[in-house]
Amino acid sequence: MDAIALCRDNLRAQAVMAKQKFADGEAIGVLLAERAYEVDQNLIRLWCHFGLDQESAALVAVGGYGRGELHPHSDVDLLVLTPEQPSLRLEEKLTRLLTALWDAKLEIGHSVRSVSETLRQAGDDITIATNLLESRLLVGSQALYGALQEAILLPDFWPSAPFFEAKLTEQQARHKKASAFDLEPNLKSCPGGLRDIQTISWVAMRHFNASCLAELVSHDFLTPEELEELNACRDYLWRLRFALHCVAERAEDRLLFDHQRTVASLMGYEDGTQLAVEQMMKRYYRTVRAVRELNQMLLWLFRSTLRQRALPPPHALDAHFQTRGRLIQAAHDDVFEQPEQILSLFVHIAGQREVDTVSADTLRLLRKARRKQKQSLSELPACRQQFMAILKHPEGIKALSMMHHHGILGTYLKPWLRIVGQMQFDLFHAFTVDEHTHRLLQFIERFSDPEHKEIFPLGSVLIDQLPKKGLLVLAALFHDIGKGRGGDHSEIGAEEARRFCQEHGINEHDGRLVAWLVEQHLLMSVTAQRRDITDPEVIETFAQQVQDADRLSYLYCLTVADICATNNSLWNNWKGSLLRELYHATRERLNAGMAKPVDSRARIREHKGKARNQLIRQGLEPEAIDAFWQRLSADYFLRFTPAQIQWHSEVLLNSDPQGYQVQISTHVTRGGSELLVYGPDRPGFFAMVMAYLDNKRVSVHDAQIFTTRDGYALDSLVILEHDGNPIRDPSRINSIRTGLIATLTKGGAAASPLRPLSRRMRSFRVPTRVQFLSSQRKQRTMMELVTLDRPGLLAQIAKVFDQCGLSIQAAKITTVGEKAEDFFMLSTPDGEALTQEQQDTLSRALVGALEQEQP
Repeated sequence: MDAIALCRDNLRAQAVMAKQKFADGEAIGVLLAERAYEVDQNLIRLWCHFGLDQESAALVAVGGYGRGELHPHSDVDLLVLTPEQPSLRLEEKLTRLLTALWDAKLEIGHSVRSVSETLRQAGDDITIATNLLESRLLVGSQALYGALQEAILLPDFWPSAPFFEAKLTEQQARHKKASAFDLEPNLKSCPGGLRDIQTISWVAMRHFNASCLAELVSHDFLTPEELEELNACRDYLWRLRFALHCVAERAEDRLLFDHQRTVASLMGYEDGTQLAVEQMMKRYYRTVRAVRELNQMLLWLFRSTLRQRALPPPHALDAHFQTRGRLIQAAHDDVFEQPEQILSLFVHIAGQREVDTVSADTLRLLRKARRKQKQSLSELPACRQQFMAILKHPEGIKALSMMHHHGILGTYLKPWLRIVGQMQFDLFHAFTVDEHTHRLLQFIERFSDPEHKEIFPLGSVLIDQLPKKGLLVLAALFHDIGKGRGGDHSEIGAEEARRFCQEHGINEHDGRLVAWLVEQHLLMSVTAQRRDITDPEVIETFAQQVQDADRLSYLYCLTVADICATNNSLWNNWKGSLLRELYHATRERLNAGMAKPVDSRARIREHKGKARNQLIRQGLEPEAIDAFWQRLSADYFLRFTPAQIQWHSEVLLNSDPQGYQVQISTHVTRGGSELLVYGPDRPGFFAMVMAYLDNKRVSVHDAQIFTTRDGYALDSLVILEHDGNPIRDPSRINSIRTGLIATLTKGGAAASPLRPLSRRMRSFRVPTRVQFLSSQRKQRTMMELVTLDRPGLLAQIAKVFDQCGLSIQAAKITTVGEKAEDFFMLSTPDGEALTQEQQDTLSRALVGALEQEQP
């Protein structure tokens, strides 16, 4: 067997054996070292095979390979040191070697340089300089390698201070490109990833001339406990990366959805109360949080050692704490011997507007105190008093945010510990449960910020009208605290909130309010986005659940902040408009008194009167208005505002009464653009409209569907571009209008292109679920549909409705990550609600049509 084939076979056999050892639980450091050793031996063998042992050259391992840490498909980074003027014979041998390495399927990263050229480039490039710090000679000239090592140990080769600044800048730039809470994190480069551990090591090793992290303990830079924690974090990230390489069968550092389930299985996780993948990612997020805190603390300690700039003079707050500009600092090392001083630290932070950082030495004391706590701080009366002071403080959210950042919320609240790092394997929740809750608190804070008044016009008013803002903050802390336990997280959270309020002496009225907010925190969102809020019955039911105006205001603020904190793209004008409309309609109903019945006839007269007056001012004849309106049902005038009724009438009375009419309003309706479609009704009309809009990549969020008394379809849809913005471009509007008119006139359905699911969506499966909702209406049936979102879904659903001979009266379209959660109001052709048999038939038809296309 030739040398190249032998190398390839050796490495392949070692990889197979390593994967089995991994599954058997072998220590990850051993596996990485064994891989590096196997590569070492094969490289040395090939080096000698091509006669390079007879030349004046050196083969040097650098980077991760230089550290002796090699994952299954990691790049093998090599530096070949040559004389200043390498011979032609040496160059030819090196070319043959490098070609052989590629043929052996080794992923090589290499450079061929003289010692002087290597030092020159390293002096200009911190990455090259860092690689050299971890280099080791594999084979070849000891003299060349010795000269390199001697040079990089000189004081003028990247002195400690500029090296630290360069690595810190490098890390800050890397952190700007990613979040520690990415759903598909990069195990190496994201905040808290392997690079952050390496940065600590590089900086300390350069300063102390140490060869490994363990040596830093003897220099009093690391405590034994911190070293143990860093090693545990590193080993878990190593295991994840090793498993990812095995699953992806290539050098892959992003833990993509495509691989997460398989990686979790290889890591030994099994589905239980939580999915295996959620258990794996929970530990991952906890690990990167720990690394981030250690990285921050240790680099701050270095900064104070290396930078000569003096801190501001101390300003004493009490006998235990002092400030130095933006820093808060312990006045003595025994400060946290009294556990209540842990909470006192954050009370001071709330009270000091300029303070936003805990000093590194105090953070080390805080971490030590946190580890020592054997019971929840909330069990101690003195700590409860301090925590309530934070809740009541105007800047309490700032203090809670820093408590979360430094792991003290979990030390205080035992239930909070359960949600730290808890993720949900979907595309909707972009953050772990604890980080989502932290972000929710930040959005509550923004309601009071004048800079955000335009984004949150109603929230900015209501936040200052709440009787006790601290109760909203408390409800926010508990709203998702029941997740990950199985069962209804809202009910679990409400029970935890009740217990907290009782233990902390909160009066019964306020305790009931907090528990109600937690239990019903999804109520307003579901009602606004998945119910027909133009229906007086929906408003009546919601108002009965809310009961009073204060509860409504609290719930509105909690709902808006919750939506905004779920992911960065969820909040838009459409959702804002729906929630404001629901708030005002409910407030009006509550102000009128719940005992007073809804007067639908009065509302119809009001809407007609306002629209009629405006139309007459526009020059339309009263007779023409009345003749058109007589063709419409009373329900039409309930569901639309006077402004919409006016616009519909103006468009249709000034157009060809026989042909199809399509108009897009330039005025924003509920945060979107209103599309009006009118013309002779026929089977498949709505399905045709949906297929065409899907073809044009238009997103439909709301639909009100009417048929006039003489058989014309009058459909009003709220549409948006896929980026969530209204459709404003005149050429885009004209293209949609003319194309839809042509499609309806020809009578053929616009074929939706068979666009494939995105890579992310292919990783999920959402069982199709059909649920019929109870209603007092005898002419309508309300239905909820949950299924995997996909291109052409609405057209497909509408086609099933047509096949079952059903009419759509209204629709609310909601996308929740990978899920479509849609609401439809349906009737038979005779205008009646569906029978049980018709409901069963429809349910089977929808499940049959939608399940067969799931991945």
